[in-house]
Amino acid sequence: MAPSFPESEALFNFVVREGNGVKGMVDLGLPTVPRQYIQPPEERIDKLKSTLNDNPPIDLSKLDGPDHNQVVEALAKAAETLGFFQVVNHGVRIELLESLKAAAHSFFSQPPEKKAVYLKGVSPSPLVKYGTSFAPEKEKALEWKDYVSMVYSNDAEALEFWPKECKDVALEYLRTSVNMVRKVLEILIEKLGVKLDDAEIEALIGLKMVNINFYPTCPNPELTVGVGRHSDMGTLTVLLQDEIGGLYVKVEETIDGKKKGDWMEIPPVPGALVINVGDTLQILSNGKYKSAEHRVRTTSAKSRVSIPIFTIPKPTVKIGPLPQTVDKDGVALYREVVFGDYMNNFFGNAHEGKKSLEFARIN
Repeated sequence: MAPSFPESEALFNFVVREGNGVKGMVDLGLPTVPRQYIQPPEERIDKLKSTLNDNPPIDLSKLDGPDHNQVVEALAKAAETLGFFQVVNHGVRIELLESLKAAAHSFFSQPPEKKAVYLKGVSPSPLVKYGTSFAPEKEKALEWKDYVSMVYSNDAEALEFWPKECKDVALEYLRTSVNMVRKVLEILIEKLGVKLDDAEIEALIGLKMVNINFYPTCPNPELTVGVGRHSDMGTLTVLLQDEIGGLYVKVEETIDGKKKGDWMEIPPVPGALVINVGDTLQILSNGKYKSAEHRVRTTSAKSRVSIPIFTIPKPTVKIGPLPQTVDKDGVALYREVVFGDYMNNFFGNAHEGKKSLEFARIN
């Protein structure tokens, strides 16, 4: 017999508080999506109304050859218009990316009680948190997603506290990706006419988190979202998609036949990683670079995983428009904020497009 949760409190307890997650609910044989997951019509993702991203991935290995300048231009154009791009020859081994996807499935296929040890409030370490949706207490409709989030402090603590099913591959993924992030960030900052030293670059990506997102199969994908509309709060995000896809980015500027406000599907490219600009980089560039507003669709065919690395400033770092950008633009669009305050505001609210930026915007 299919389960029912007559009281919404019973469902919330089962999924959120007891740590069964969406997967636990789906494993009970759910015939339809519970009411708590049905999104208002304007938040649903209509595949047929979106455009398809046809920008080829950027080949980062060409930075070391005669095409260096073209690659730099391609990176800057993508950051200024869409806030997102895909990269190949990024220095992260393809075999590693494959084992990472396998490790993600291995973590989430465990019994609920094995994952629930990492629930907020009981997790043995503040570095690891398992949960579901984004801000379940604040959301009008829940997101169809479970996740485990791993904060990086140093290798030793990652190996001690991160879940054993995925810690080795997640750590190598982080280590190798961060070199690429640093290179891309230096290029984008230099394109603003600014030279930052190593310590200043490090301050902007000083805090690193690896998340593993799990989107179980959904009986009515057209009614739900895996992740609601939002931009990332950090500097740059690296994302590994699996072959199933489901990522949509909002077009910020009308360009190359894509209209401002359209939703663009980003089909996975084998071996590629997605990079997107976060709020921090939009603020630093005084709005020249756009943090990508994005969301994720669910699917009825197969469970999906995605694995982002968030590179963000340390909480004590102050972020604001770089003085050179303000000189050039004649006006600052954002005030200087302590990043920890920005982060608390971000996590304290449900996803709502790029509303997080309002915290630093000068009206």
